[in-house]
Amino acid sequence: MTSANDLDWDALAAAFDDEPDHGLRDPEVRDAWARRLRSWLPDTACDVLDLGCGTGSLSLLATEQGHRVTGVDLSPVMVERARAKLAGRDVVFLVGDAAAPPVGERQFDVVLVRHVLWALPDPGRALRHWRGLLRPGGRLVLVEGVWGTVAPVGIAADRLRELLAPVAGSVWVERLSQDTALWGKVVDDERYAVVALE
Repeated sequence: MTSANDLDWDALAAAFDDEPDHGLRDPEVRDAWARRLRSWLPDTACDVLDLGCGTGSLSLLATEQGHRVTGVDLSPVMVERARAKLAGRDVVFLVGDAAAPPVGERQFDVVLVRHVLWALPDPGRALRHWRGLLRPGGRLVLVEGVWGTVAPVGIAADRLRELLAPVAGSVWVERLSQDTALWGKVVDDERYAVVALE
């Protein structure tokens, strides 16, 4: 099976939003993600760092909820599409590595990461770095899973909880597999979100 590191994300950008949970074009899927995001992010406007932002779909939902967003993706084509999708909004998109985002000394209230951590060579190191990007009282919001049955890829919720133990005071896991509205279809693999607070 091809790993995420072997994929040409620039080449995949044109069709990336065709997946229901990527493009959020279906109103039901979009509403389901908006509801979940609202429950994971603070109630008041804050600074969100969206790592591995892809074409900016979650960034768009966060800005619609009043948050200030900085998105980072390794693919220049994905970033170009995100900028077009959010044109005219108060959001910044940067090309860079999610594991070490090019944000300098800036700190954020939330680091939001969807389907990225599992693909990084050292997830524990990335989590420690992301924790350092948070302001006091900040939170990590991580959406991950394990996909496939023959040659599964991903990171299991229990493993992610272990990795978060040294960097988070409280970790809450929300199972997402059974919420078909999020995926636009029935899924039978492990999908979940983790909200980690200091």
